[in-house]
Amino acid sequence: MMAMYAANNIARGVLKYAHTGGVRLGGLICNSRKVDREIELIETLAERLNTQMIHFVPRDNIVQHAELRRMTVNEYAPDSNQAHEYRALAKKIINNDKLTIPTPIEMDELEALLIEFGILESDEEAEKLLAADAAAKAAAGK
Repeated sequence: MMAMYAANNIARGVLKYAHTGGVRLGGLICNSRKVDREIELIETLAERLNTQMIHFVPRDNIVQHAELRRMTVNEYAPDSNQAHEYRALAKKIINNDKLTIPTPIEMDELEALLIEFGILESDEEAEKLLAADAAAKAAAGK
């Protein structure tokens, strides 16, 4: 969720300088968190920001193994699937010619997107959860 807020804020910054400095947005990179509908969510966000999802990077524990050894994945396990993903991402960035002027979205629209994809609960749902929690605590206290 925070990465999506950050992506939207980066889009705002790019837009600010797009017309005077020629800055463009190349796209979004999704580092997998292994949540439901993750690819669809980022593709939808990218579309609304007038960009693309450049690459989906799957989650792999080999990243932590390499970090513990203070190595990159490409140094630690150059033949691994994750190293292949990073090389594919690099090629996509280098060859990317779809540079756009982004269309950042308002916070309400971003929150609605998060609610639509089940990442964030609606205000009504949050109130129900708080009421149920309060009721459970009250019942436990009796």
